[in-house]
Amino acid sequence: MTHLDRLESQSIYILREAFNRIEPLAMLWSLGKDSNVMVWLAHKAFFGHVPFPVIHIDTGKKFPEMYAFRERYASEWKLNLILEHCPPLEEGPDDMSLPPAARSAARKTLGLQAAIKKHGLRGIIAGIRRDEESIRAKERVFSPRGDSGQWDFRDQPPEFWGHFHTDLPAGTHLRIHPLLHWTERDIWRYIRREGIPIVDLYFARNGKRYRSLGDSDITFPVDSNAATIDEIIAELDATTAPERAGRAMDRETEDAFERLRAAGYM
Repeated sequence: MTHLDRLESQSIYILREAFNRIEPLAMLWSLGKDSNVMVWLAHKAFFGHVPFPVIHIDTGKKFPEMYAFRERYASEWKLNLILEHCPPLEEGPDDMSLPPAARSAARKTLGLQAAIKKHGLRGIIAGIRRDEESIRAKERVFSPRGDSGQWDFRDQPPEFWGHFHTDLPAGTHLRIHPLLHWTERDIWRYIRREGIPIVDLYFARNGKRYRSLGDSDITFPVDSNAATIDEIIAELDATTAPERAGRAMDRETEDAFERLRAAGYM
């Protein structure tokens, strides 16, 4: 088996374990590269069919190209797509100490909490990776969340030899992370190998491209001439810039992202 084969096999095992042990279960779809890889892996895990709903928590502020991608591939991939919307900013998080971009991003937490409650979900599959951000490095594959979605990163269950803890008290839920062990380079190499569709904002135009996609008002392109997947991979092999360099909230106070994640941010 190649390195990508091993990553794929482990992720498929995680998805099948989640489906077998947790109900009701849903997958988050952010329309980004990692999220599309996750949907692709779910198709492989369940022989061409995604057997659980796919939820897009929509802030209403995504790029037009992302919405066009959603409409096309929700149909082509035959997804059971559920659209849930975030509260407006004036009804958003009441933590006024959060900096502006983090406060705007925190609307997704409230939208997700409402979706979990509305659909009675016990499990949410999310496409985060440990190498994206330092606080995410503390995550588990099967990560317990409190009754309001809060995450205690200081008290995480051990996960030895592929054994995951799924016995939770009433009112709580699990976040399942099938891509936790992948890196950004792995994602792009797998997209190249499998021919997975992605939003074309990832490819350079006029010396700029988006390395990470979020809301259009708090996500910015980075300097780049990488207009193909091969060029993106070569660029990643040479760069030391962080993946989320174009995310406004990652430039704000040092603990903003940690506070968002502890409160239930994806």
